[in-house]
Amino acid sequence: MRRFLVPIFLLSFCSLFSQTKVSGIVVDADGSPIAFANIVFPNSTEGTITNDNGRFYLESDNTYSSVEVSFIGYESMVIELAQRVNYNMEVVLEESTEQLKEVIVYTGKQSKKNNPAIDILKKIWAKKRENGVRKFKQYQYDKYEKVEFDLNTIDSALIKSKLFKGLEFMFENLDTSRVTGKTYLPMFLNETFSKVYGDNLLGEEKEDVLGNKSSGFDGHQSITAFVEDLYSDYDVYENYLKFFDKSFTSPLSKTGVDTYNYVLSDSTYIDDKWCYNIIYYPRRKNELTFKGDFWVADTTYAIKKINLQVTKSANINWVKEIYIEQEFDVVNDSVFLLKRDYMLSDFSFSKKEKSRGIYGKRTSVYDNYQFDTSRPEDFYKAVSDPYDPRVFARDSTFWSNARLERLNEDESGIFKLLDTLKTVPKFRTYYDIVSILGSGYVEIDKWNIDIGDIYSTFGFNDAEGTRLRAGARTYFGQNDTWRLEGYMAYGFTDKKFKHGLSAKFLLDRNSRLILSGGHRRDIEQLGLSLTSTNDVLGRSIASSSLVTVGNNNRLTNIDLSTVNVELEPVKNFRVRFGSSMRTLSSALPDDFNLDYIDTEAPGGISSEVKQFDINTTLIYTPGRRIIGYGVEPVSVNDDYSTILLNYTKGISGFLESDFDYERIQFSYRQPWQIGGFGRLTSSVELGKTFGEVPLSLLSVVPGNQTLFSLYNTFPNLDFYEFVTDTYATLHLEHNFNGRLFSRIPVLRNWNLREIVGLRGAWGQLSDENRALSAPANIPLMAPEDQIYWEYSFGIGNIFKIFRIDFNFRGNYLDNPDARRFGVTGTFGFNF
Repeated sequence: MRRFLVPIFLLSFCSLFSQTKVSGIVVDADGSPIAFANIVFPNSTEGTITNDNGRFYLESDNTYSSVEVSFIGYESMVIELAQRVNYNMEVVLEESTEQLKEVIVYTGKQSKKNNPAIDILKKIWAKKRENGVRKFKQYQYDKYEKVEFDLNTIDSALIKSKLFKGLEFMFENLDTSRVTGKTYLPMFLNETFSKVYGDNLLGEEKEDVLGNKSSGFDGHQSITAFVEDLYSDYDVYENYLKFFDKSFTSPLSKTGVDTYNYVLSDSTYIDDKWCYNIIYYPRRKNELTFKGDFWVADTTYAIKKINLQVTKSANINWVKEIYIEQEFDVVNDSVFLLKRDYMLSDFSFSKKEKSRGIYGKRTSVYDNYQFDTSRPEDFYKAVSDPYDPRVFARDSTFWSNARLERLNEDESGIFKLLDTLKTVPKFRTYYDIVSILGSGYVEIDKWNIDIGDIYSTFGFNDAEGTRLRAGARTYFGQNDTWRLEGYMAYGFTDKKFKHGLSAKFLLDRNSRLILSGGHRRDIEQLGLSLTSTNDVLGRSIASSSLVTVGNNNRLTNIDLSTVNVELEPVKNFRVRFGSSMRTLSSALPDDFNLDYIDTEAPGGISSEVKQFDINTTLIYTPGRRIIGYGVEPVSVNDDYSTILLNYTKGISGFLESDFDYERIQFSYRQPWQIGGFGRLTSSVELGKTFGEVPLSLLSVVPGNQTLFSLYNTFPNLDFYEFVTDTYATLHLEHNFNGRLFSRIPVLRNWNLREIVGLRGAWGQLSDENRALSAPANIPLMAPEDQIYWEYSFGIGNIFKIFRIDFNFRGNYLDNPDARRFGVTGTFGFNF
């Protein structure tokens, strides 16, 4: 009974800090919920609108004695509040019977003609704003950012459950969300204070992080990476706002009139400026849209306040709520400055009202703007070190001055709570389980070693049969400047052990000078990538696939040693110099041999290649964001392009190397966000080999005989079906994110996503190279006469995790055992 009373007591206690709270449902006379009704405290700009189910929650730090509920076409209702906390209210609105002159009543879908809200929207477009700091030669400002994770929907059943037995003290820090009205328990808090400087004439901007403070498990890379991924910049004046790899139509977009209904709801003074209030809500369900309202100044038509809430029917997984607030300081007709930016995401397995989840909240506050202070260009080139230990060791005096928004009661208690939780074995066990499932590694903290990857433990192929693998790596923390990693594997059919060892050392943080090397002896399915690297621990999924199409017998024994030096002279531009020594032979010579003519070998034929190569690789990844400064930083986004240029020189005679040749390769991969029409991923690969080389050193057009959908491969090609020394390939894959299915009545409720793909490859194989590998027991063919092409149609988001692709072969249908049609699939947790 005491546990049941704790959250109720805390809710009452918290009302001392938040003076007025109301929640409930708005219905019509028939009891049907009214979506997007306006809820506001009278004579204020504090309000909200009901959700798709007519429910609402509103709270304020001020004390109000009444709340007003209204919707166009219904009689407004002012409800007296008997107390400061009023939950589970039921508000019944009656249809309006009064006919007012010169007033147009809007219900349901709004007309685009004679709509004053759209007239105002057009003026917003005409005076479309850009961030006010862009209006000055130079600028600077202070920025305070706060990111928090909370466990939400805490009730007595959860508190009493066996899951939290012995952890009851956690719930002493409960509070209620001012957006959703749900109770929540803070679990993680990160604060950052920085100064931002910019020069519009030079096109330069830099951010100096002066303080960073975290509670919870701030050193764990998966949590930190997830927090970092919430730092997505957006501008409400843009046509589309990108969150969780999806493009949502902005209510201020020029395409908004075809996506949203707009209603002019109110007008009043805000900061001595007369402003109009416009409510908006989507015209159709299941699209990536918002609902909410905004206040716009009447002469400048600049946005003063705006809130955006993603509709529950939006085609996005694992996120039940996304709520955004922005406040602006409208300085004059041409200048507005962002004052505060707040974003809340409710991550949950279900979108049901009572389902539990995790809040991810980010608050950014901006202040102390200064303009037109000129600084030399060297000032912007000298970037501060965000990982300076002093940044993480700021005292309480620093944070008292740096916080542009004070911590509330529950946020202040996070630091103490997490320090206590980390000492509780039961909570640590829960944390370790989640960590293992997320990273694939079992952490042995006392030895600073991780065991794994657990997802590579079991495998199967025709050469090894059943295969078991065990590995480990050193891990002191995310920012390790060196790392050792290795594995052992055993095949029960060939009865052989395999191994791999790798070592990496970060010699200089500023230039990211890295020395690496390693050795691997294993069985590999080569030819799954044209622009491959000599990764001593990398192994394709096709090498140990449990389910394949056709014979998976074109496997290669590989004995590989590498040494590499890499540096990053400019951000996101890496230069790598390396050398490798490879010994290659067939793992199943009766089914697939790598024989070639060798006049010096007994019998004039060799089946093994020894090859020493040196290579230079240039990699440019503009827009890539990482966390950590260690030898293995973590990427936190995947929307950046990758440009790669590689030159390889094979040297014969050195260390008994067999062949002298040169190879140049180029690849360009680019994801494109096509507004509200989804995401297109494109890639181009080009390459040419100069000199005579055998089959094992040629460029194989990547086939795919697994049942997994693998990007940049051809799912209707067998391994080694096409072999080239000159090649060009193109891959296009577009995910419409449900844009088409959302318009089909039956399918729209399933939130499926449509994917289309088109792939092509052209290549040549010289007569000299054909002759050299004449003893090989497979046909040597290249797609020279015409471009080989495939196309596919896919359905994604099946049960939120599965995707199925239907793949069709366009030509070369007369090739031996050509596969005209195939089905592949994949699974994963995607938003």
